[in-house]
Amino acid sequence: MDYIQNTPADASEMLKSIGVASIDDLFASIPEGVRLKRPLEIPPALPEQDLLTHLSALAARNKTFDAGRCFLGAGAYNHFVPAVVDALFSRGEFLSAYTPYQAEASQGTLQHIFEFQTMICELTGMDVANASHYDGGTALEEAVAMAVDHTERKKVVLSGGVNPQYRAVVKSLFKHLGATIVEVAQVRGQTPVATLKEAATDAACIVMQNPNFLGGIEDLAAVSEIAHAAGALSIASVNPTSLALLKSPGECGCDIAVGEGQPLGIEMNFGGPWAGFIAAKKEFIRGMPGRIVGETVDAAGQRGFTLTLQAREQHIRREKASSNICTNQALMALRATIYLETLGPGGLRRVAELCVQRAHELAEKIVKVPGVKVPFSYPFFHEFVAEIPHTAQTLARLQERGFLAGLHLQPIFRDYRDHVLLCCTERNSGADVDAFVAALAESIR
Repeated sequence: MDYIQNTPADASEMLKSIGVASIDDLFASIPEGVRLKRPLEIPPALPEQDLLTHLSALAARNKTFDAGRCFLGAGAYNHFVPAVVDALFSRGEFLSAYTPYQAEASQGTLQHIFEFQTMICELTGMDVANASHYDGGTALEEAVAMAVDHTERKKVVLSGGVNPQYRAVVKSLFKHLGATIVEVAQVRGQTPVATLKEAATDAACIVMQNPNFLGGIEDLAAVSEIAHAAGALSIASVNPTSLALLKSPGECGCDIAVGEGQPLGIEMNFGGPWAGFIAAKKEFIRGMPGRIVGETVDAAGQRGFTLTLQAREQHIRREKASSNICTNQALMALRATIYLETLGPGGLRRVAELCVQRAHELAEKIVKVPGVKVPFSYPFFHEFVAEIPHTAQTLARLQERGFLAGLHLQPIFRDYRDHVLLCCTERNSGADVDAFVAALAESIR
């Protein structure tokens, strides 16, 4: 808030209304042993004008990059967001609305959630989607929980190509539930299908990301066949933009599809808030967590919307609910809805085509820089791995030249010492690609 108008008299009146004598009394339930016994280490108060000057100086220490000079992806993508998304998203009817617990009174909110669900189903080739999740990582964890409950097995097979943060979310929950997590390492940027087949015995599910974290396109259909032959479910974590070009999880025989909605009209926002999505085949709908909006007719025969299958929900079944971490990100899902409706199928396909074109153009040109290699030959969508000499120093020099030049992979994958994950979106023009290649050549010298 830019301005908080509460005076000491206002605070005193509020304390009196709730029946306590002082602000300290509000914290009486906090044990003495964990309370801070000293003043906060903050400087004295400043006049408003001086405070704004100080804050502006702090903000100026942040590095900013022109949109076309960002070649960093790895789960957060720098897509162009049409102005209409912000214009509609910021309307008071949407921006100030809360989760519709009294659902039928919130027809506008329910309608845009229903449209979000519909478009997620169309993208993923699934029968049903819910009203969104916190993010892609929690959506994946929920999908794994569905598989464990459905199969009554406690072995989970995770491809090493799944986003490391998503894998960490899955492992953080299931290590407390007696589940066994089997991770299948990638080989040259792709997951070996033969190894997956060996690991699938007695598994609840096989989890595959496509495109994977290193950008490679995986064989989802083959993985689904392996999973089903072993009595397991096939779970795909997907980039929604890529689905404008690639076969959908449904077409590949997957049972559940999850992903992060951030590429669909949601800014990177320093890592959030975003909106995860989860979709599944019809037979899994009763085990699906989160809110699901359904279409119906009212007493007058007019079209209407309502929350359905609420008996699974945390606000009704409490600890027996399908999930207790699945609060939906309806406002962020609204951004995705407006974005998809603005672009339409043809527009989304054009965005995906530009991503592919720019990334492959970069891959072709970058290898002409002395010492730079593209070590893997897998097919990719808009991310790929490049081997760059003196990686840390080179990335730092590129930053000085105004380029956010990818993710150094060594902190995540020890064997990838001089490897960088590069990404292109439609915001990287051909001129941006040429400028980056030229700057890279200068930075390596």
